[in-house]
Amino acid sequence: MSLTAQTYWAEYALLDRPPEGPGPAGRAVEPGVVVTTGPDGTITALRTRVPGPPVGAVSLRGLTVPGLANAHSHAFHRALRGAGEVHLHRPGPGGSGPAAGGSFWSWRDTMYEVAGHLDPDTYFSLARAVYAEMALAGITCAGEFHYLHHAPGGSRYADPNAMGEALAAAAAEAGIRLTLLDTCYLTSGFGTGPTVPQLRFSDGTADAWAERAGALRDGPRLRTGAAVHSVRAVPAEALSTVAHWARERGAPLHVHLSEQPAENDACREAHGRTPTRLLADHGVLGPGTTAVHATHLTGEDIALLGESGTGVCLCPTTERDLADGIGPAGRLRQAGVALSLGSDSHAVIDLLEEARAVEMHERLTTGRRGHFTATELLAAASGNGHAALGWPEAGRLETGAAADFTTVALDTVRTAGPPAALAAETVVFAAGAADIRDTVVAGRHIVRDGTHQLVPDVPGALAAAVAAVRGR
Repeated sequence: MSLTAQTYWAEYALLDRPPEGPGPAGRAVEPGVVVTTGPDGTITALRTRVPGPPVGAVSLRGLTVPGLANAHSHAFHRALRGAGEVHLHRPGPGGSGPAAGGSFWSWRDTMYEVAGHLDPDTYFSLARAVYAEMALAGITCAGEFHYLHHAPGGSRYADPNAMGEALAAAAAEAGIRLTLLDTCYLTSGFGTGPTVPQLRFSDGTADAWAERAGALRDGPRLRTGAAVHSVRAVPAEALSTVAHWARERGAPLHVHLSEQPAENDACREAHGRTPTRLLADHGVLGPGTTAVHATHLTGEDIALLGESGTGVCLCPTTERDLADGIGPAGRLRQAGVALSLGSDSHAVIDLLEEARAVEMHERLTTGRRGHFTATELLAAASGNGHAALGWPEAGRLETGAAADFTTVALDTVRTAGPPAALAAETVVFAAGAADIRDTVVAGRHIVRDGTHQLVPDVPGALAAAVAAVRGR
């Protein structure tokens, strides 16, 4: 079974515009689409309304859409799936009552325990399995918000970028694109040095971070960007150093923003302004920047993001899992902010669920339906995410674009029934990761009929990797 077949026949495909014939521009479901890919991994030709697969073409049954982009990932958080719920139901002091905490901050302590068990080898194994899970979910590109730089206690590996290189190798073996967002993380809070678990995150100074990150190199399906962990983890005077590093390279810049009200309160106390205003004042906001979460924003914050051209990556399943809150997706869209999506802590890895949740959360907060169309949500899950990660050539089915696409089955118990004209609505509002049938990256068939072609036993790989990290 070939992994490099270069002609595909999609039963249905979501195209930005028909490649031939009259009709208005816009995204529409087209039947019988032949996608030809070249040796450089791009789409070289598209034909529509071809009634059956040409000789030698690989059939893609269902709706083929541009590959999904997971714009915010912490691969090692996958080891917390399930385990992050246990402490919520343990008795409190004295053996009665609920456990103390049960917030983002108590979850973070558990996360630090897992981080302490990772080294380049165990991180490679875990990330390889996680990225393979992403491919099975139709994700062709991930943005890894990477701050596990050093050994526990802060000692340096012989290769200072050993952990980042492990992530890059893991993505390559799993067959997906990766943007390694090397993250500056220097303090535990405003004016407070890193805690013991955080020592391995820190390079000591922003200049030292920039020097280490500057040694990273891009690859065929690897690009490097920068990240400010948060305004609490990067002192104000260091923010411009990270921003300048990204700008001079034309690299994407990401930042956790206003995920928790406590972060906003502490920033106001330390600097007399919101985190968004602080980032604006130090040159972090702009067209190349993506703010992650942006859950607790003021009206002025939203205006600053829109006016500066900053994007926002929403992570709805993590934001509700950690009781962070519901972000202002509708108001951000009205301000002209481009929205992308991420699975963040990987409580689930399902970009269709993330997309659906954006609309459903708006319905809950407003009491009204119909804020985002299915095609707008798919754009957030594909084209907008690729742009946020520095892959503007991906995220669309067009001649000359990257040959990255995924096919969602239309004949499962979740998707069977609606007419083909409503395939996009069916996929966004009913389908999930389990309905992904095929995933193609750079023309290469990574997932075929629901089976990963490079990692033969993804559940087994996940189980072994998580057990190794958690000491079982």
